[in-house]
Amino acid sequence: MGVVNVTPDSFSDGGLWTDEATAIRHGLDLVAEGADLVDVGGESTRPGATRVSLEEELRRVVPVIRGLSAEGVTVSVDTMRAEVARAAVEAGAQLVNDVSGGLADPGMADLVAATGVPYVVMHWRGHSDSMDSLAVYTDVVSEVREELSRRVESLLAAGVTEGQIVLDPGLGFAKQPAHRHDWALLAGMDKLLALGYPLMIGASRKRFLGTLLPEEDGSPRPAVERDDATVAVTALAAQAGAWCVRVHAVKPNADAVRVAAAWKRANA
Repeated sequence: MGVVNVTPDSFSDGGLWTDEATAIRHGLDLVAEGADLVDVGGESTRPGATRVSLEEELRRVVPVIRGLSAEGVTVSVDTMRAEVARAAVEAGAQLVNDVSGGLADPGMADLVAATGVPYVVMHWRGHSDSMDSLAVYTDVVSEVREELSRRVESLLAAGVTEGQIVLDPGLGFAKQPAHRHDWALLAGMDKLLALGYPLMIGASRKRFLGTLLPEEDGSPRPAVERDDATVAVTALAAQAGAWCVRVHAVKPNADAVRVAAAWKRANA
């Protein structure tokens, strides 16, 4: 899954693709580099970010989704709002990627059930302006697994089918690098996969990688310089059974997926 952030303030590429034509071109470039899906988002969810209005989110994402879909691209929409998801599906989006797992908008479950589109359910404890304070766990893998399981139960009760559901452990969301929450979840992927649903991993350029690889002054490595580390996570996640990786730099990560697949075939 290649990322197209149609935002001025995303943590690694904010402002680069805010123009409609530029965003569409970038999405097409990601497909040429090996992306199977292009994820279009109009609201930054970086730590500390504040929400944009519904109208602004719609203005940002719908034309880009329509343009990419017209070019035959398989598009997903990265949104927490049911109304945005509805407009995106009408514009051609074929998957809804909701970082709140349906908790931010009570109408999302009904929308997903009605449209029948695949739905990425991410582990989430609160919005970006408060999520760091919510990163308190005794056993992060067990608690994330349990909270995702409860979300699945709620979605199924609302009419979403099992075949629509993809899970995401929410790396970086209410997870603290200092406590190695993200690393524990990656190492515990087998326990998350045991829930029986495809698993998406979104590690690309995230702060736990920057903290792992500090600059000489001890500050985290800048986001745009974390791609090599992202590729390493991609290879390991693919080997461990991830259904999809969500990345900013597609070509090297697509190569890493191919390497992992070849390794698995050789061991079969």
